[in-house]
Amino acid sequence: MTQPPVTAWPTNGGSWFNQRWSPLTQINRDNVANLKGVWRTHLNGSGLGTQYSAEATPLYKDGKLYISTGESDVFRVDVDSGAIDWDYQSQFPEAMGEQVCCGWDSRGVALGEGKVFAGQLDGKLVALDENTGAVVWETQAQRWEDGYSITGAPLYYDGMVITGYSGAEKGVRGMVEAFSAATGEKLWTFYTVPGPGEFGHDTWPQDSNAWEFGGGTVWQTPALDPELGLIYFSTGNPGPDYNGAIRPGDNLFTASIVAIDAHTGEYRWHFQQVHHDIWDYDSPNPVILFDVDFQGSERKALAQAGKTGWVYILDRITGAPLVGIEERAVPQLAEQATSPTQPYPVGDSFVPQFVDIPPEGAVIRNEGRIFTPFGRDLPAMVTPGVAGGANWAPSAYDPARQIMYVCASEGAMTLVMREAEVPEAHGTSSWTGGGFGGASTPRTGVIAAIDVTTNKLVWRYRWQDSCYSGLLTTAGDLLFVGRSDGRFTALDIDTGLQLWEFQTGAGLNAPAISFEHDGKQYLAALSGGNVFARGSAHGDSLWLFALDGKVEPTTPADTPLLTDGGATVAVAPTVTAAEGDPDYANGENLYKVSCQVCHGEDGMGGHNNGMPLNNLRSAKDAVAVLVTGRNNMPNFSTALTAEQLRDVSAFVVDRLFQ
Repeated sequence: MTQPPVTAWPTNGGSWFNQRWSPLTQINRDNVANLKGVWRTHLNGSGLGTQYSAEATPLYKDGKLYISTGESDVFRVDVDSGAIDWDYQSQFPEAMGEQVCCGWDSRGVALGEGKVFAGQLDGKLVALDENTGAVVWETQAQRWEDGYSITGAPLYYDGMVITGYSGAEKGVRGMVEAFSAATGEKLWTFYTVPGPGEFGHDTWPQDSNAWEFGGGTVWQTPALDPELGLIYFSTGNPGPDYNGAIRPGDNLFTASIVAIDAHTGEYRWHFQQVHHDIWDYDSPNPVILFDVDFQGSERKALAQAGKTGWVYILDRITGAPLVGIEERAVPQLAEQATSPTQPYPVGDSFVPQFVDIPPEGAVIRNEGRIFTPFGRDLPAMVTPGVAGGANWAPSAYDPARQIMYVCASEGAMTLVMREAEVPEAHGTSSWTGGGFGGASTPRTGVIAAIDVTTNKLVWRYRWQDSCYSGLLTTAGDLLFVGRSDGRFTALDIDTGLQLWEFQTGAGLNAPAISFEHDGKQYLAALSGGNVFARGSAHGDSLWLFALDGKVEPTTPADTPLLTDGGATVAVAPTVTAAEGDPDYANGENLYKVSCQVCHGEDGMGGHNNGMPLNNLRSAKDAVAVLVTGRNNMPNFSTALTAEQLRDVSAFVVDRLFQ
């Protein structure tokens, strides 16, 4: 599966190289304007809860589509009819809600040996019968009580199911593990934070056990080169996120690209993108492999788009930079034990890395540039912020043009350091060692094309909304990308200009795929919305598209909502809270599953650019923010009922800061 997919889309990135490129040309820039829906299938309301995000890439094999939802449910859908053949419903412990870090989502499944493999938010890995959906085996890969969850799509290869884990902000130790595809037995474990006696352990404090809670989680499906026998992935930030004093040193292998032996999990090489990261510059974007004509010879290369705003282009045999990467001196702050230098790739950044014009009333240092340090009493505005650069949304690569396409966001963030102590156990609480908030600058989207032989921009555009969906390139000279307002769009691959759009009814914040079935080219994509994307309405629809489709575009936010009782209600926006006494327990639960990831456990700023909430003076003020959105916060008017608005607003104002 190193070749581009034609009559199947068998793995998350299309092929083991993760290029997300289709060689099909039946749909092209000359006729894409004729593209319409073939069918739309609602996935039984799965993932409609306000905490869930729909980020999964469908898989296609032998006339069937396989898709997971943010609720870790799995569906098989018939391509010819759009009918659901079977569905698997995950069951989560009620207490798990407080433990999930950084989003309730699933980015897809894996296929192999007649089975469908899926990771779950509760840390389980399950194997389902491909034809019936029956559970063949399941294993508690890691404990959710310890802060671990599985959000990335697993990788199937040579009898193994390989997966990483999320959960860095819960004080976990990152790892990638392989399990037997036949039985679920664990085969090997690679820790992204080395233990005593292992290479790289000396980059962590030797007088504490901070390394046991060191983060470095793996959010995405690894890339694979079977000829070299290596898998490649990038890692998350170290823990705690914003307090570097507790973990002096480079903190390997966090914020790094890592290559390990596919059959044994043994370390082969690494390249660290950010030394001693204190800015939450983790690397969730999937690694892409390609063979490239570079300076007159063919090289085995890889590329990864970082939250820093750079693409890192390496030789995938050795890990050495292919296009140059320079170590440069950066501003220092002893309080944070900052690294004296940081890697600067030669070429262009795909998002701005400084604040060109400060927002009104802001006092900034160092022009808000990347790698500006901050302390306990020294906040700093930094660009890119935590939500900037390239996040999880997959990039794509065109092997004919030797161009990589990146879906990113632009925005500054104000960071501050706070006291932190090494936890006594995993998963006891969020472990960030600091806080952050919006910087009164807009969060916008950036879509960019980059020549991998020079790391120079070919074209780049700024969107009013964030780019938070992922990309698909085709030999039909097209680049497909979803938008948070529900549009599925096709761009001219050479210019980035839009050629076609189609309203799907919910935020299309997931990557599309393309495949040939019975001689005809199709596209498929999940339209379900995203908690972290402003203006992204929730939904539960899998769409299929073709040139001879008859289904017209729908209207935005057209999917009914899920209420507390599991029933659905009309989608009309909720603009006022219900009367009566609030249910504070329900409000607290809603806050934990829908608000905490952005605003933090204490309401003073969380993991996705959420503003502090301590300035809300009344429940009425909170309701007004929820139903209209503000700054980078989504509008929840079509995601919460009137009773839910009342309860969560009252909890925030009356109880959160007590």
